[in-house]
Amino acid sequence: MKLLRSILSTLYKIWVFLVFTVFMILLLPGIILPFLFGQRAGWLSYRFLALWSWIFSKLNFIRYRISGKENIVRGESVIYVSNHTSFLDIPGITLAIPGQYRPLAKKELLKIPIFGWIARSASVIVDRSNPKSRKESMERLKRIVNMGIPILIFAEGTQNRTKEILQPFKDGAFRMAIDTQRPIQPIVVLGAGPLMPPGTIDLKPGTIRVVIGHRIPTEGLTAADVAELKARTFNIMKTMIETENKKGNPLIQQ
Repeated sequence: MKLLRSILSTLYKIWVFLVFTVFMILLLPGIILPFLFGQRAGWLSYRFLALWSWIFSKLNFIRYRISGKENIVRGESVIYVSNHTSFLDIPGITLAIPGQYRPLAKKELLKIPIFGWIARSASVIVDRSNPKSRKESMERLKRIVNMGIPILIFAEGTQNRTKEILQPFKDGAFRMAIDTQRPIQPIVVLGAGPLMPPGTIDLKPGTIRVVIGHRIPTEGLTAADVAELKARTFNIMKTMIETENKKGNPLIQQ
């Protein structure tokens, strides 16, 4: 039985890899080419990214249950702030957010064949070890938000490899929200970590929840309010996760 499970697991991983690669190649022109016409044309690229996410979900038997979409105001540039437990977070968030957005992404993603090209076009890349890169990436995100395009920042800064519900948040998203006076829109993803643990290629099918919370206003806040805004967002997102876990058949964070 153990041998059979190992064989089935290996076959599933091969299948996921084929789905990931084949459909990314097929949709690559639609994802990358619109960006040649400027950031505002990115809405078309994100249509193709949403299509890829839907195909990836259906063919790999990974179901995304999305709730709270009614909390999103279409056409408003907000700072989406999410937790991060797995690569599988990204397809779910892309399906949850209507239209385009720009995530802050680590430079290591550029090393992934094919996907690295998409990451360079559809996100803002940062070298977390380089203070100059961090500053430049924040300035670029600020310009994008001021163009009316939402952005996404994983508040923990990296995937959560701990047993805690959330890791401590970094300041970047909250400084950005205050500097631009744009609201924060919290998103929590539950169940992705167990299906594909951080730092591994172990995969299995299952259900992932994506929950979009109410916007947190920032009008009138100043740089002195960063810590308070960060703490408020942390508590809201922690409560969202705990509330979801108390529902029937809870999906744990890790």
